[in-house]
Amino acid sequence: MAVSTEATRTRGASRNGIAPRPAAVNYPFTAIVGQEEMKLCLLLNVIDPRIGGVMIMGHRGTGKSTAVRALADVLPMITRVKGDPFNRTPEELRIENEELKGGSDLSQFSILNSQFKRERIPVPVVDLPLGATEDRVCGTIDIEAALTQGVKRFEPGLLARANRGFLYIDEVNLLDDHLVDVLLDVAASGWNVVEREGISVRHPARFVLVGSGNPEEGELRPQLLDRFGLHARITTITDIAQRMEIVRRRRAFDADPHAFVAAWAPQQKALRRRIVAAQKHLAEVEMPDDVLMFAAELCMRLGIDGHRGELTLARASCALAAFEGRRRVTRDDVKRIAVPALRHRLRRDPLETTDAGERIERALMELEASKT
Repeated sequence: MAVSTEATRTRGASRNGIAPRPAAVNYPFTAIVGQEEMKLCLLLNVIDPRIGGVMIMGHRGTGKSTAVRALADVLPMITRVKGDPFNRTPEELRIENEELKGGSDLSQFSILNSQFKRERIPVPVVDLPLGATEDRVCGTIDIEAALTQGVKRFEPGLLARANRGFLYIDEVNLLDDHLVDVLLDVAASGWNVVEREGISVRHPARFVLVGSGNPEEGELRPQLLDRFGLHARITTITDIAQRMEIVRRRRAFDADPHAFVAAWAPQQKALRRRIVAAQKHLAEVEMPDDVLMFAAELCMRLGIDGHRGELTLARASCALAAFEGRRRVTRDDVKRIAVPALRHRLRRDPLETTDAGERIERALMELEASKT
């Protein structure tokens, strides 16, 4: 059964008189050494979820899972209707209640009163394990309610818990094809539709999809790969000083996790403030026509199919400018984000020996030279 990072950060009353287990302590995001491309891609998706998620591919033991789980502790809190299993805002629930009018099996989760109690919760970061069944992911019949009460009731799955948050899939390139199809449908529409034993439920499932894996263990299906906005590639760090610092920090964390987290609390709070400020001012960021033309020409020069390349470049560049406190995108922003935004969109040539990142860097240099 998957364990949500949201659950590990929540402290509340025990159920049935059983004391809750101590919350897990995540390694601080700001304490991660190196891997700047991966960290930047994750942060940009926090600022603007429309970027479309992150695929992180790289060697084993390079901090992929650590970074994703650590991200939860720097995310700002969100507001939802108290106790809502789909993490909906009061405004969203009012609209859905008006549409439902009590005629849907989802009405059991609806509050028909005009007053909604609110609560602040951490942004959910939900793990989707490789062995998860479709019922566990999408939701299914509540067996306990069916047996004890004789009623058909929907039990929300992982997609419901991940709404307005992050859905993390480790070793995503090994995910079963039927689950890939489910994720493609939900990612495209933002809604999860479940038809089970006479129950028909449609609930919001808008989340940032984060996948990680080792390319040596298999390729990802092109249909799913194209759904990721950014593609971060990480390798084993070769700098001796950084490798030593990684070991020092990890040993300190293992020796006393709470003391280590407390020591990095100021950096965590500072990063959280930057994220909140960037989210607040994102809509004010402008992308001049000459910069947009630069992005479009780069995609054309690389022969990228479709228009997701330009859209991702525009969204990620605006998020980068907002993160750095600027209100105007520059060519340098596009160049900084071009490799992770486009490397997985290049046409594959079996005879091509040049790395995708090198091809993009070369195209950037040629395009820049043509502008001078």
